[in-house]
Amino acid sequence: VSSGNSGTGSNSSVPPPSSLSGVSFGTPSPYRGLVTMSHSVSSAGASDPRQEYVQVSVSQNTGTPVDLTGWTIMSEATGNAVVIPQGTQTPTSGIVNAAQDIVLLPGQRAMIISGQSPIGASFMENKCIGYFAQFQRFNPSLPLTCPTAQAELSANYADSYYVRDSSCIDYMKNVPRCQAVLTPPTTLSGSCQAFIVKYLNYNGCVQEHQSDTDFLGTTWRVYLGRTNSMWRTHNEVVKLLDKQGKTVDAFSY
Repeated sequence: VSSGNSGTGSNSSVPPPSSLSGVSFGTPSPYRGLVTMSHSVSSAGASDPRQEYVQVSVSQNTGTPVDLTGWTIMSEATGNAVVIPQGTQTPTSGIVNAAQDIVLLPGQRAMIISGQSPIGASFMENKCIGYFAQFQRFNPSLPLTCPTAQAELSANYADSYYVRDSSCIDYMKNVPRCQAVLTPPTTLSGSCQAFIVKYLNYNGCVQEHQSDTDFLGTTWRVYLGRTNSMWRTHNEVVKLLDKQGKTVDAFSY
């Protein structure tokens, strides 16, 4: 894991702009050109800061992980500045999760969202994360990539029960992807009901699939925890600074 200026080398081939709406770019970071922002703020000035975000991406050419925790994202126009916090790569529902630095591998990205996290922490998308969308609102929408109920049943239901439990098989065909069944129908067999309670929810999905090679996604959702918007709707200058306060990327609108 790299942080600050270590492990990257200077990227002097990418010249900084001379000014941004009359504001100096500042001292270029060694990460300049390797870590970039999309040069727009989605839903800038939104009344709900959970709708407002900037995307940060790490180039495939970086060659080393980039630790964003401790970097600063700031508005040169207003003076608003927030240090990027820690997060939980794979959260577990119903407990207080341990925090860790937000590390992006080459080719990965982070959405830096101004508001508070619907689940109380920054997190990385994973195969099961869509279960959270059943009860909370996320912007952008979470990917609904959870394994289907049918797939879970065929993979994990005891062979003898699976073959014989026709009503359970039929029921699973109608369960929407990433939808936890809070109260299994009493018309189903006891084994089928127990299966639903164990597997068809976020924690059960994580327990079953966290070792899959495709379990983790490529996107972190980083929440700054603000209760009001971070960015102006116009006349704004956005800067991303590394731990040494050097400018990684900046844009104005």
